[in-house]
Amino acid sequence: MSSSGTLSILRSDSYAELSQYRDQHFRGTRYDQERLLRKSCTLYVGNLSFYTTEEQIHELFGKSGDIKKVIMGLDKVKKTACGFCFVEYYARGDAENAMRYINGTRLDDRIIRTDWDAGFKEGRQYGRGRSGGQVRDEYRQDYDAGRGGYGKTVQCQ
Repeated sequence: MSSSGTLSILRSDSYAELSQYRDQHFRGTRYDQERLLRKSCTLYVGNLSFYTTEEQIHELFGKSGDIKKVIMGLDKVKKTACGFCFVEYYARGDAENAMRYINGTRLDDRIIRTDWDAGFKEGRQYGRGRSGGQVRDEYRQDYDAGRGGYGKTVQCQ
């Protein structure tokens, strides 16, 4: 391997790179979506407990930088938390730090995952599943059973 090839590996940051996931409901071309993802300051956070609060998200994700806004994901029928949220930072570097250091950590006894989001738009805080929650909930069997089911209503600011 050449020295320039070695240096490019050292400069790569797989934690802050784009994953293969793309929002199927994105309105625009794949190129437009990729362009937005590469400059976005917004993260999608998944696999949250239905009991995780906005305050907990703010405290954890605030360790990597200044947060502009947290939008909790809600069941579109029940208006209760349904296991995801969006975290918007003021600066891309802060969001990259969250991808590096918070993705894969444990919060409320669940391993959370983060991914880049092209930017929050009103209406995206609601689950897309047939039952009102997330699509993946229609296939899951681990609904925070030790804590009594689906959780409490979360107020968004």
